[in-house]
Amino acid sequence: MKKFLFLIMAVVAFLVISGCQSSDSEQQSDGENTDSLTPLDETAKVVIAEDGSASGAGFYIAKDKGYFEEYNIEVEFATFGNSDEMLPAVAAGEVDVAGGISSASFFNSIAQGIDVRFIADKGHNNQGSSYFTFVVREDLKDQINDYPDVKGKKIAVSTENGVDHYIYNEMLKHADVSQDDVEFVLMSDFGNMMSAMGNEQIDLALQIEPLITQGENQGIHQRFHDATDYAPEAQIAMVLGSPKFLTERRDVAVRFMAAYLRGVRDYHDVFIKDIDDNGEVISIMANHTALKDEELWEEVGVTGLNPNGYIFEEDVEKQYQFYKENGAIQGELDFDQIIDMSLVEESLDIIGTYEE
Repeated sequence: MKKFLFLIMAVVAFLVISGCQSSDSEQQSDGENTDSLTPLDETAKVVIAEDGSASGAGFYIAKDKGYFEEYNIEVEFATFGNSDEMLPAVAAGEVDVAGGISSASFFNSIAQGIDVRFIADKGHNNQGSSYFTFVVREDLKDQINDYPDVKGKKIAVSTENGVDHYIYNEMLKHADVSQDDVEFVLMSDFGNMMSAMGNEQIDLALQIEPLITQGENQGIHQRFHDATDYAPEAQIAMVLGSPKFLTERRDVAVRFMAAYLRGVRDYHDVFIKDIDDNGEVISIMANHTALKDEELWEEVGVTGLNPNGYIFEEDVEKQYQFYKENGAIQGELDFDQIIDMSLVEESLDIIGTYEE
């Protein structure tokens, strides 16, 4: 009889444990926080180079919702005039984390010995509502309504041998139009693009939010299809990490990445899944970025951020090859060394994979 009762108790215990494991598995697959990380014993400061761009959403949300604080991490935002100043500070460990935008000059700095790592996604386009896409002048919308119609037109782009130029080139390939059959207009200021569009000096522009939505509302331009038609996995920006941060401060770095991804997931829930959070995330974005109008946040196309952190590695290398073919790259890069997703992977083992 005692053996029988023991057997029954063992079976019950097994079922309880199995049920708990099943529940945990379901929670993890649904993207819920299954965080088992304990806070750091002592408060650790992490310096982030961030200029108030929308792609820093994961940082802002994690800070304002207390995710960094849960791990006993204090974040400090630092601003730099340009990447020439920022990258050496990251490499030296004076800045732990930063945002990097793809360009030939950015890759050249790394090729010339600036040691940084690409550690997570910080910006790509969302299908149907790209944050960064072409617009066509309102009075030309009936003349330029399909990709081959761009032939012979003046097209404004903000950078040469940068991610803008790469996306421009991908659009022309998609349109089956050669670069000789259009006029490339270099215009570094996006606001000036809108003025030039209003003055009928250009026909199309590779524009960003919130100017895309503002220009539509003012009858200046309208979206010209969507960037994901021709560059569906264009990696616009990456989170950069200092090698010292990833090695000498690994315990801090893992907790930082877990908090960052939790912030990105809240952003993704609101802007991609349209989950109502009573305006909390939009309020945070309005507080930290140049777009202060919370109602406009309901309209604009938003930066895509991967809730699982991964970047489009093949596209990063494709952009590098584009700059190289243009003669804008000096030196070679080892992307197996530069791209380091280990921090993302370690964090996902702890907080779980986000399922769409």
